[in-house]
Amino acid sequence: MNILIAPDSFKECLTAREVAAAIARGWRSVAPEDEIVEVPLADGGEGTTEALVAAKGGRLMTAEVTGPLGHPVQAAYGLLDDGDTAVVEVAEASGLHRVPAEARDAMAATSFGTGELMLAALSHRPRTLVIGLGGSATTDGGAGILQALGAQLLDSSGKPVARGGGGLADLASVDLAPAVSRLAGVDLVIACDVTNPLLGPEGAAAVFGPQKGASLEQVAVLNANLERLAKAVARQGYDMARFPGSGAAGGIGGTVAGLLGGQLRRGIELVMETLALEAHVRWADVVITAEGAIDSQSAAGKTPAGVAALAKRHGVPVIGLAGRVGTPLDNLHDIGLTAAFSITPAPLTLAEAYADAPTNLARVAEQLARLAHNLRKN
Repeated sequence: MNILIAPDSFKECLTAREVAAAIARGWRSVAPEDEIVEVPLADGGEGTTEALVAAKGGRLMTAEVTGPLGHPVQAAYGLLDDGDTAVVEVAEASGLHRVPAEARDAMAATSFGTGELMLAALSHRPRTLVIGLGGSATTDGGAGILQALGAQLLDSSGKPVARGGGGLADLASVDLAPAVSRLAGVDLVIACDVTNPLLGPEGAAAVFGPQKGASLEQVAVLNANLERLAKAVARQGYDMARFPGSGAAGGIGGTVAGLLGGQLRRGIELVMETLALEAHVRWADVVITAEGAIDSQSAAGKTPAGVAALAKRHGVPVIGLAGRVGTPLDNLHDIGLTAAFSITPAPLTLAEAYADAPTNLARVAEQLARLAHNLRKN
């Protein structure tokens, strides 16, 4: 059998490459004669830079930038096509994985480091800059990016507002020209895996704020602060709030698409296209994809949905593996997902689930291989 393994990462647990390797190890333990191809994927979040650099034979570069809570971090960015294309990941500089769970502070977390990483990439004078959204620790609407690129975000006394979503409560005026001019002549492409708006009950603060450490009261404050930023830029003729994806990465989607002129694309489609995944799908008898969670939200641009839709066009069955499988999955089945299975064998703490993930992935893959070959015999 020809087996294509095309997973995303398990956030804060395993990289996509590690997930693929664990699945392949389990399958080979039963069916060593099968041909297996591993293609680690990403949908704009963690691993996007690595996936694109590996696919294009590019270079990984590093720069010291400001982490979400102000501490310096070493962040990677990619150069492709002899430097004509650069890739920056929000998760690298401003990612949730950069902040221990007990230290998460949605009010203070800033995207400033992502702006610094963009500047490092732009120093190579690329014609195209790809920005992967997802996995952010921030809910500042991309204000930190604007500040790093030279924009002025000022309070009523003319002083810069504090970094982070909380600081936007003091915002009175903005001067975006320095930031906008930094991207002049650069084709900005944004890899995005969600369609949430900036504001409201489905917005950046309400949906994603709690996982970044925001209380219910702070969610309300952050939503109001993002609305203040949106109104301030609207007075200069920019819309950062009224389009799908504007709430991605804590509102960074609104800034990079609405203010900096970027083109929003589904991250998984961009990555699959770059990795020529369709050719692998046509070759495969079975496709296995995976992500930390597979649930009803996965249909909105996540890796399992992208892989399933591509495989459906070629009549190839797709199996999804995840640490957690939610319900309902009807929309994913309609897209093309054949079946989904949790790798968790029993109630576990989060720490236990993370520690056991490679073993559990291999174990379930072994069982799938047994089933597939038994069905094929019959």
